[in-house]
Amino acid sequence: MTREEVDRTLTRLGAERDAVESSLLALQDHPGRRLLEGAELAGRTRERWSQAEPGQGLLWSMFDTYSEALAAARAVRSRRARPGQAELYELTELLRGRGVTVSAGQLPQGGPTLTGGARLSEQVSLTELVDRMNTWYSRIIEVASAADAVWSALPARIDLLTAELGRVRALARSVGVHVGEHPAGDALEEMAKELAALRGEVVADPLAFWTPRPGASLNEGARGEGARGSNVAGSVDTSRYDRAARAVDDIRLELEDLLRLRDDADERLEGVGETLARADATLAEARRARGEVLAKIAATEVPAVPGPASAMRERLAQADQLRRHGQWHRLGPLLDTLEGAAQRELQRARESLTSVTAPLAIRAELRGRLDAYKAMAARLGVAEDPELIERYDQARRMLWSAPCDLRAAEYAVQRYQQALRPAAGQGSGNGSGGPEGQAGGPVDGRPYGG
Repeated sequence: MTREEVDRTLTRLGAERDAVESSLLALQDHPGRRLLEGAELAGRTRERWSQAEPGQGLLWSMFDTYSEALAAARAVRSRRARPGQAELYELTELLRGRGVTVSAGQLPQGGPTLTGGARLSEQVSLTELVDRMNTWYSRIIEVASAADAVWSALPARIDLLTAELGRVRALARSVGVHVGEHPAGDALEEMAKELAALRGEVVADPLAFWTPRPGASLNEGARGEGARGSNVAGSVDTSRYDRAARAVDDIRLELEDLLRLRDDADERLEGVGETLARADATLAEARRARGEVLAKIAATEVPAVPGPASAMRERLAQADQLRRHGQWHRLGPLLDTLEGAAQRELQRARESLTSVTAPLAIRAELRGRLDAYKAMAARLGVAEDPELIERYDQARRMLWSAPCDLRAAEYAVQRYQQALRPAAGQGSGNGSGGPEGQAGGPVDGRPYGG
């Protein structure tokens, strides 16, 4: 080496030594490494750390060896401002040769040789020594960085979820959901066990929850990162935590529904009772109307009126018992069923009333038509016509007498309507308008039931 090459090499190696020292000091303060040293490890993490941990002491030993070799080279260079040929040969051997002696235990690949003998030491160059320090450093930093990434991501989140689980369990007790009595209570108990187990596994074996990036090792992200190794080439597997969080959230939503049910139960039960009362009142009205129809309408088949929904009353009483005992998880489905059944019961009562009172509605419609036709006759000036008077009186007697024969009354109204046709035709010719379009419908009305 020339003097200029020696000076450039010493400058480069000095900068390299400072960088190595900074990395080793940062490794000492790495939070993942410090946690690994104090943790009771298991599984994959214990295996990987047992392989990497011895390198901590060896790194400093090799660094001291490297520093001593560099100091020896600097001492030779400082003898004279312009080193002679002998000094240059010595510096070349120190800086480029394999003049650094290290023990075989300081090498990751140290061990028996191919000849079967154990190697006690080996001569290496400064460059080789730095490469081997890098190998040990990568082994340590990859485990420490991955463990730190997992420990930074999961335990705190698990603790927060455990606290949320405690609030959900308190909510469950407030709405009567207990272990062994409701699936949600059993699920909460299992979730508490799962979170405790998950946290223990994360603390003891963080590498079990680490997924390296495909095609890359942890070393790739660990080199040259300083204290924390924030760019580790991989990701934390949070799938178990995510499933637990979703399960807790689903149970919380279910319990909040029960809480709303508890707050609204009185009003909803009262609403069901009122709906059933309206249905009963409608059925009572239908029964009274049926008696009236049978008395006032002749030759008419009147449908029977169903009885009150006594079974509904029994189920409503059962729902009230569940409310008083705070069994909200059982009350919810029952109350939903009762609300729908009560509405159907009211609709059934209204349909029964409509079908029973249909003959009375038909009689009222015929009475209205007859009155409309009589008013039409007065406008046409034929109200005093004897035939019209006779037909009107006949239809009116039928419609206002009991029992009323609807078919005969319909026919009588039709006859009175037909008698208006000649007068209506004359009135139309005089511009006074005919019965078409007047109140009471068309002149040629259709017979009842037709």
